[in-house]
Amino acid sequence: MIVDMDHRLSDSEVALAAAAAGAAVARRLYQQALVRYDKSPIDFATQADLESEEAIRAVIQAARPADTFVGEEHGESGGQDAHRRWLVDPLCGTLNYAAGTPLACVNVALEVSGEVQAAVSSDPIADECFWTDGVRAWLRRAGDDTALAPSASSKLVDINCDWDDELGFVGQQLVADRELRARYGPRVLSSTLALAWVAAGRRVGYVTDGDLRGSVHFTAGIAICAAAGCIISDLAGAPVHSGRGLIAAADPAVHADLLRFAGKHLQRTP
Repeated sequence: MIVDMDHRLSDSEVALAAAAAGAAVARRLYQQALVRYDKSPIDFATQADLESEEAIRAVIQAARPADTFVGEEHGESGGQDAHRRWLVDPLCGTLNYAAGTPLACVNVALEVSGEVQAAVSSDPIADECFWTDGVRAWLRRAGDDTALAPSASSKLVDINCDWDDELGFVGQQLVADRELRARYGPRVLSSTLALAWVAAGRRVGYVTDGDLRGSVHFTAGIAICAAAGCIISDLAGAPVHSGRGLIAAADPAVHADLLRFAGKHLQRTP
């Protein structure tokens, strides 16, 4: 695929264009009969994942040919500049998407020397685009940008349960935590679209376990939450990427609650 891009575009504009290209593929193929490529008994990629990644790659290669590209489906490629890395999840929530459930997103993030300079999480079905230039965060809908504003009003906390359970993953335990359920409504979206929803005030918090450093799945959402003013840490309250997992919360009070709930279970896992 050959794409003609203006090299004068800012990094944010390139990220938005790349995510839009991937989202257009996902929107076109939604609820169609798709070829599946098994990764494990409970995970797979689809034709939409692969075509979305290729569309995103074409935009980035045209606009930033020297940059490194890291995609979920095809890994790392190209680029003479290892300090500039594009981290791409072409369809986060593939199992939802393949089942005709409109809960998925296209994630594109640019790291420059380890710092995120631009990030986009695009919902291809709702046609909404959550994005940041590394300083502020917006929701783009029908060409208009609105500043993202976290809110604690929903009382809904999204918890990621899609992880290898060998280490006693905290997510499954939190969903069943009676104390948490008495204060919040736990939800399992199974897509990092939920992180963008925290930034937009549609979720009060998000919790996941695991090592998220350099993650194609999480980097965009974390950057959007940070730029929107969410409170972010690892599961122990240290800066994100210091240790296991992530807590993203609308405000300090919610973060303190989620930190306490997660801490109970973190102590019981390796």
